[in-house]
Amino acid sequence: MVRPKKFLGQHFLKDKQIAERIVSSLVLEPGKQSVIEIGPGTGVLTHWLAANPDIELTLIEIDRESVTYLHEHFPQLANHIIQGDFLEMNLAHLFPGKFHIIGNFPYNISSQIFFKVLDNRDRVQQVVCMIQKEVADRIAEKEGSKTYGILSVLLQTYYNIEYLFKVPPGVFFPPPKVMSAVIRLVRNERQQLDCDEKLYRKVVKQAFQNRRKTLRNALKILNLPASITTLEIMDKRAEQLSVEQFIELTTQIEKSGEVR
Repeated sequence: MVRPKKFLGQHFLKDKQIAERIVSSLVLEPGKQSVIEIGPGTGVLTHWLAANPDIELTLIEIDRESVTYLHEHFPQLANHIIQGDFLEMNLAHLFPGKFHIIGNFPYNISSQIFFKVLDNRDRVQQVVCMIQKEVADRIAEKEGSKTYGILSVLLQTYYNIEYLFKVPPGVFFPPPKVMSAVIRLVRNERQQLDCDEKLYRKVVKQAFQNRRKTLRNALKILNLPASITTLEIMDKRAEQLSVEQFIELTTQIEKSGEVR
């Protein structure tokens, strides 16, 4: 029996039907597909993943006790179990090809996992994950909502996002104090932006850090020229802009030559 560790944010899923439903949410093309499971814990998802002959599965687990358990219960995966911190790994070195990610993500690092996905978006083709419902709501939300934020914009820039289903606390050990939800991210066709990506992220983050202000005031720290600050879009707040509008605004800022 693996002891769930609070400092790792571990809440082990114990419902096999929900586990099967999560795994079946992976949309796979015919033929061998590389899939990485983050934080397999006691292998509830692993059981269903390992049963699919078309999945070339790799497990990444930081908890030594869980790794021992996984080796004992999934000996066929012995050479595909990596002990370590997913956030610290060089994915391009470990997985030079394209792959999918699945997992019951620890709530305390889910946002960091998504930013790492963004940094490796040319390889990460799909993500199916269970996360805190509040975070799932935020990621899947569209402009015009108060829950729409930085992660919403940045992830929707490169991924089509589907909110799949909710998961109650009682199916976990120990049960978390909040609802969970499962979402699916599928890489879209956008290969690159029309603007500098670092500047794009900077504009999005700065806009939402002052989300109650108009963009004119929220982006004041960027010292934008009058040709930008007088635009009609600058009367809006960050939550009112779509991904495409954020890209267009950043493109115009970049063309103004005033921000680097």
